[in-house]
Amino acid sequence: NVLWGATAGAATLMLPFGATKAMAGPRRGGTLRLAIAGLPTTGSLDPLTDDGETAPFIFGALRNNLTEIKGDGTLVGELAESWESSADAKIWTFNLRQGVEFHDGKILDADDVITTLNRHRGEESTSAVKAYFDPVLDITKEGPNRVIISLNSGNADFPYLLADYHMSILPTVSGVADWESGNGTGPYVLEQYEPGVRGIGNRFENYWKEGHGNFDRVEFIAANDTSARTNALLTGQVDAVDNPDFATLGLLGSNPNIRVTELSSTQHYMFAMHSDVAPFDSNDVRLALKYAINREQVVDTIFQGHATVGNDIPITPANRYHNADLPQREYDLDKAKYHLKQAGLDSLEVNLSVAETVWAGCVDTAVLFKESASDSGININVVQEPSDGYWSNVWLKKPFGAVIWNGRPTEDQMFTTAYAAEAAWNDTHFQDEQFNQLLVGARAELDDDKRRGMYHDMQEIIWATGGSIVPAYGNLIFLTNKKIGLPEQVSAVSRLDGYKAADRWWMEG
Repeated sequence: NVLWGATAGAATLMLPFGATKAMAGPRRGGTLRLAIAGLPTTGSLDPLTDDGETAPFIFGALRNNLTEIKGDGTLVGELAESWESSADAKIWTFNLRQGVEFHDGKILDADDVITTLNRHRGEESTSAVKAYFDPVLDITKEGPNRVIISLNSGNADFPYLLADYHMSILPTVSGVADWESGNGTGPYVLEQYEPGVRGIGNRFENYWKEGHGNFDRVEFIAANDTSARTNALLTGQVDAVDNPDFATLGLLGSNPNIRVTELSSTQHYMFAMHSDVAPFDSNDVRLALKYAINREQVVDTIFQGHATVGNDIPITPANRYHNADLPQREYDLDKAKYHLKQAGLDSLEVNLSVAETVWAGCVDTAVLFKESASDSGININVVQEPSDGYWSNVWLKKPFGAVIWNGRPTEDQMFTTAYAAEAAWNDTHFQDEQFNQLLVGARAELDDDKRRGMYHDMQEIIWATGGSIVPAYGNLIFLTNKKIGLPEQVSAVSRLDGYKAADRWWMEG
């Protein structure tokens, strides 16, 4: 079960995520080498537009946020020592930790927080999470260590938003937030960052968080090829990899030197249709495609049981308000043909853009989709795009393509990020007036039963009319050699321990 509680100044969310047993306690020393899918050639050190590929480095190693989601799903203070809200959840006050140093010796203060957060506000902002800040009326300070954020409507989940990796706190230099230098309050000082190649950091000796930032050095190495990542781990070239090949997990798990960590999560695999672009601007076309994919075959064949059947909504069973009452959409060619006919079509031909970097087996998933749809009169041309640059050149640009979402710890975050009317990452071009009204209402609703009903209604709208084909809800999986120590509970909010591997792990010996 999911537990939700609140105390003055803090909310606690316990998600049904898996956990790993801790080895020995943290010790200092050694180098953590991670081979990860990502580090795109178009990446930068700016958290404002980070698509999640560089987050394990620029968020998990270089910087901190006001709040942090721990491995057990609990929300705790990071740079904010405590916080409190008004009774209507419109005014939030954050008390900063005192004496926290940036890597250059500058002491964190309220101006750093205000300048950082204001980058996400306003019509000219290019922030991927600008929609989070649309309700913000003002951000002010009371002295050097107290920040007050005023909203135009209540938001019971607001402190969770501030744990998002886009909102790493940056130092203020001449009134401007400095992201280019890599300077931060995090556990590692930037040594090198080569987009699409690697990111390297060395331990910050004055890191404020005791028992964290234990490695002498961390190296994040771009490795988009699944086999190359796995081989690098097996040969001892790296210590950890993510996004493994599902077909080889059993074999890897039997290796005495390898630890497989698998956690139920909010992650979901998706094919996104631009709902305002022909032919996907017809809901009957969208429904035809949804009925033409064999989800059980995908879960069994591609994910080898390391996922569960999806139901075309972005809220998974790991979320608090998952709508389990929605009918499970089945593979049904008769219904696919019916909806094609309703759209005035005898047949349909579409291009589906995919790349192996999206998830291990992504291309094969698309091929299965093509095969399962063929007898309904739907011809899917599988377009294998280059892995490098997929997130900048294909995602959000091509009208039908593969997407992997880590999901978000709260329904409001997921919907606000990708389904709200003005969301920068609305990769299905979803637009629904009733949905947007419910989103605003649920955000401010403090009655749990009413809030649950509103989130269920929103999921039903997406299920019925959205451009999301979600064949599977995924487990988060990563591999480490057994020299790496892990905390007792590992986060499944996002990859590599909530992107915090560099901060939370250690070398055992």
